[in-house]
Amino acid sequence: MSTLEETIKNTTIEVPIKVKSKESIFSRFLGLLCSVRFGIILLILLGLACFLGMVIMQQNVDGFERYYANLTPSEKTVYGALGLFDIYHSWYFITLLGILSINIVLSSIDRFPKTWHYIKKPVLTPPLRWLKDQDEQSTFEIEGENKKAVTEKVSESLKKSGWKNLKINEKNGKTFIFTESGVWNRFGYLAVHVGLLIIFVGGFMTSQLGHTGNLPLTPGQTQNLIFETEFGLDQVQQVTKRLPFEITCTDIQQKLIKNDGSINAMNTIDWLTKVQIKDEGQVHDAVVQMNRPFDYRGYRFFQASFVPVGRARNITVRATDANGQTQDVQIQRNGSTTLSDGTKVRFVDFRANFSLGQEDPNEDTSSYENPGATLEITPVNGSSQTAYAFGEKMASIPVADKMVGGYKFKLVDFEKVGDQHILSVQYDPGVNVVYLGFIFLFITLVAVFFFAHKRIWAAIEETSDNKFEVTISGNTNRNQNAFQEQFKQFINSFQKGIKEA
Repeated sequence: MSTLEETIKNTTIEVPIKVKSKESIFSRFLGLLCSVRFGIILLILLGLACFLGMVIMQQNVDGFERYYANLTPSEKTVYGALGLFDIYHSWYFITLLGILSINIVLSSIDRFPKTWHYIKKPVLTPPLRWLKDQDEQSTFEIEGENKKAVTEKVSESLKKSGWKNLKINEKNGKTFIFTESGVWNRFGYLAVHVGLLIIFVGGFMTSQLGHTGNLPLTPGQTQNLIFETEFGLDQVQQVTKRLPFEITCTDIQQKLIKNDGSINAMNTIDWLTKVQIKDEGQVHDAVVQMNRPFDYRGYRFFQASFVPVGRARNITVRATDANGQTQDVQIQRNGSTTLSDGTKVRFVDFRANFSLGQEDPNEDTSSYENPGATLEITPVNGSSQTAYAFGEKMASIPVADKMVGGYKFKLVDFEKVGDQHILSVQYDPGVNVVYLGFIFLFITLVAVFFFAHKRIWAAIEETSDNKFEVTISGNTNRNQNAFQEQFKQFINSFQKGIKEA
């Protein structure tokens, strides 16, 4: 064996081997936070939490007390421990929103450089083979004096079809024309992400700063406290919160379907609560109806319920003097009037089921079985006395037939109303932010899906004397059918123009 052969056999050839560096835990963690798959998982979990919030009645919903009372002790304990009675304020729901927001921000940051590079540095002179592989492409041969003249024809045709900002480049003896439209559409995902973040911020503001409570109001009463019921594991407690202004109830009204019926909900068309809001020396009048809530300084007032104790918004009383002369007067609740001789009559009280004893506050008197009014009579030169006015059913009893201040009084008519209206007061500082986010998201989605980023390339290559091969192709990121039709119209228009020339 020769020395050369031995040298070759004994020579060791070292091939460099690239060892892939191990990715750090922090990098993998960031990759997880940025991934779309992780974001979809978070959205699914949020959707599941919202579904539980719909299936299990939340504590700020009217009627929750009855729902809670019908649960078994184990259900109360488990639901309370998991925070399912107030799931939208639970720590895990807020945590999911926070992590999803971070995922949206990081995924936007991760994707932005690629999108920016794609937009900032488009491929102006792609390979001819790549152009011919596009779904929308057309190749044909035309004649011209020179390449410059053909380039001008193609450019002019593109401009007539609405394509602007043409870029013309030379490479390997070929002339390339590039144009595009709707570049902003590539950044549509950023606008969608911003809309979602705005909604999340509004929801977070509501969950942390918002609250809902009940405001009981009786005519003549001034109130600045709302009462909110909170439910724990198996405990119920009432929390009092102060409003930054005072509310005075001036009147309550109940519109009935049948005036001779009861004041229950089945016989009611609408509830109206008239209030005055006293805030920093100013007074604002407002009316809260069943389907017309009132908004003030971020607070929204709804009709929630009423106390089914029969009262009268106003009464019509017939006063009969010793000579048998009568006069009818109408008196508003907590109001008074004056008879012809100056006698003052004040409306003190009304009971739907009258008795001289103490009234049972828990008695349902919505059917007005035995209505009667208590009056305060003050003659011109006399002291105040108490009188009673009843309807036909009790008009003959001694207390109703008694002369008081020179008059007998009879209840002729009255307008039915409950003893008290209970308004639901909702403070939602994030509601306008959420509305803004949804409007922004809606506009963005319409813009993203109804418009598209479209690109057109035209490659011009001289094949022989005064003959040139023109390859035109294009692509779009969405609305493929619309782009296909637009591309076809352009090609037909271009070829027709060449034939006419």
